[in-house]
Amino acid sequence: MHILHTIKFHKSANAMRDLPPDTGAEVAFAGRSNAGKSSALNALASHKGLARVSKTPGRTQLINIFALDDDHRLIDLPGYGYAKVPLAVRDHWRALVDTYMRQRQSLKGVVLIIDSRHPLKEFDRQMLTYAESIDLPCHCVLTKADKLSRSEAARTLAHTRAELGADGSEQARVSVQLFSATAKTGLDEARDVVLRWLGLPTAAK
Repeated sequence: MHILHTIKFHKSANAMRDLPPDTGAEVAFAGRSNAGKSSALNALASHKGLARVSKTPGRTQLINIFALDDDHRLIDLPGYGYAKVPLAVRDHWRALVDTYMRQRQSLKGVVLIIDSRHPLKEFDRQMLTYAESIDLPCHCVLTKADKLSRSEAARTLAHTRAELGADGSEQARVSVQLFSATAKTGLDEARDVVLRWLGLPTAAK
């Protein structure tokens, strides 16, 4: 069994002061509401109840911290792009995520969860541009790939990679893959990226 299986929910944070000490390494998960972020986290950890899955977009309203140990964490950021919350709440989310990404020294990369049926919406592009502006690597996970035919999925992957200039090398600042929590597609690939960023052994080693 892979090491991510041992991860546990640690705490939720509504402000920077609520976060654990800024040491070690952590990987953040971001994505538009209802893109499948919680399902992806659960699948990567092989833990159905790790992150709460809801059919109601915008359920993640805090920064949720999942810890392997004191020095290795996964961070579930609030889903962005969801309008049915008060403007003041959205502004708070945006400010919190902005501050977190700019100031958090232990943040090593962002896994951007994108619905493969609706790739690269405005919010996805904003997050990619933002990550690039602070020189943070970003791994795009095209979720719900089981909803597409094999040819549709291949076209979507090729188009997204071409548009983002993702060349497939480990040194690239942007990478893209297909993923399905339901069909277990792309789990090892995504896990290896996360483990590499955390400085932990990957399945390939």
